[in-house]
Amino acid sequence: MPDFHLFSNGPRPVAPFSHAVETDGWVILTGQMPTDPNAPDAPLPNGIEAQTRRVMDNLTLILAEMGLDLRHVVQCRCFLTEFERDYDAFNTTYKSYFPADRLPARTTVGVTALAVGALVEIDCIARRE
Repeated sequence: MPDFHLFSNGPRPVAPFSHAVETDGWVILTGQMPTDPNAPDAPLPNGIEAQTRRVMDNLTLILAEMGLDLRHVVQCRCFLTEFERDYDAFNTTYKSYFPADRLPARTTVGVTALAVGALVEIDCIARRE
């Protein structure tokens, strides 16, 4: 049976979901937005680099609550509202969070809009070793 996790110190959900669900060693993290867990009503950071850092920091926070880190991530799905404009800058910021030899599988798609007016959202799947 899956374990459902919602953390009080995690980013405030913008919809009805758990931060993470674990089953058989697989940990699925809900897509994270560039919101500040300590100031959920604060304006979003400006620009794709700052928003990507906030999203990656939020994913790192949820992983830590699960006793994991980014080395456990095996797959990410990334969503960008301004794909052509932001793709290169997004990639530069994103890859700085992972060791060069442990980049997870990834899909990145352009979308017309994201919740809270975000430029980026990322979800991921991690595996306990």
